[in-house]
Amino acid sequence: MICDSLEEFALLIPPGRAIAGLDLGTKTIGLALSDMLLLSATPDRTIRRKKFTLDAEALLERLTEREIAGMVLGLPRNMDGTEGPRCQATRAFARNLERMTNCPIALWDERLSTVAAERALIEADTSRRRRAEVIDHVAASYILQGALDRMRHIRTMS
Repeated sequence: MICDSLEEFALLIPPGRAIAGLDLGTKTIGLALSDMLLLSATPDRTIRRKKFTLDAEALLERLTEREIAGMVLGLPRNMDGTEGPRCQATRAFARNLERMTNCPIALWDERLSTVAAERALIEADTSRRRRAEVIDHVAASYILQGALDRMRHIRTMS
């Protein structure tokens, strides 16, 4: 199920279950995982893209291993908030993935997540080569952390 809002998504996540954050690129999928209290995101891995079926199988295998209850997929809007071709590709990926899993999927505005991840890695004095290896799953953790923070705010307002 693709959720129209993070509020709807949050209602579908059972207590004590972790969620995943995804940074979908043309060549890779960055993956981050939350803790079971839904407080913090941790970078997990980068999946090299091949074709959709193989990508989805690799992703769903990892999510099953970790008993993930839902996914937050970064939606790469333009800086002015409009949606371009990358958003269309992300929405198509979400629709195709939805057919393969019962986990709810939320789309989360990911503007500047890669920029923030790159900045953090530079500040940590990470080499250019190492940054290239980890940037995608670090960006996924920024996406997921933003969604977790919003979900925590939603819960406190209820």
